[in-house]
Amino acid sequence: MKNQLLAVTMAVLASCATAQTSNIGVSGEVGTLGAGIHLTLPVQNSLNARIGLSGYNYDYSGNTSDVNYDFKLKLQTIDALLDWYPMSGAFHLSAGIFHNGNKVTSTAKPSGNDTYTINGNTYTTAEAGTIDGTIEFHSAVPYLGVGWGNNIAREKGWGFTSDLGVIFQGSPTSNLTSSGCTASAQLCAQLYNDLNVENVNLENKTNNLKYYPVVRIGVSYSF
Repeated sequence: MKNQLLAVTMAVLASCATAQTSNIGVSGEVGTLGAGIHLTLPVQNSLNARIGLSGYNYDYSGNTSDVNYDFKLKLQTIDALLDWYPMSGAFHLSAGIFHNGNKVTSTAKPSGNDTYTINGNTYTTAEAGTIDGTIEFHSAVPYLGVGWGNNIAREKGWGFTSDLGVIFQGSPTSNLTSSGCTASAQLCAQLYNDLNVENVNLENKTNNLKYYPVVRIGVSYSF
């Protein structure tokens, strides 16, 4: 994926090298992807290229039908975008590709009597050990959106920028593991099968994240 993003970025930069203007813009944003920065370069009239990165970590609690979890949403993205200004104003249409490092880490929480109930079977924490995992999405994902603001203004100085769009990051894949199962081989094998069923539950729980909304606002400076 990184090679694909590098190829896209190099193509964008090559196009920018032929542009008739030497203006560049930088911006800082906050939003649903966390805090981010972008470098904006002109490609041609009414068409800019943006390259940037964003990130943030967010802790929260949740559950499936059987198990309670501590979740951590880790937002990590790098994007290469093209902004088209169809009316030569501040409004633009955006499209591009993201290197998507977004993922959710999960840690199962035992019930008050120090047991887990997974797929209808009950295990003590001494038997099951620690149950945790990751929920990941596709690493190369497209983006479509609209926005307001031009980071490469006709006059140098400060400006406002905003984005509204969606990352199509695909259906999640969950990978739960048990660390330190001390039960019999037969019971540990049963736990392994039950965790596979619980993976499906977690994937269904987080399936709404396959279309991740992007809302960003920020300030820009044009050089």
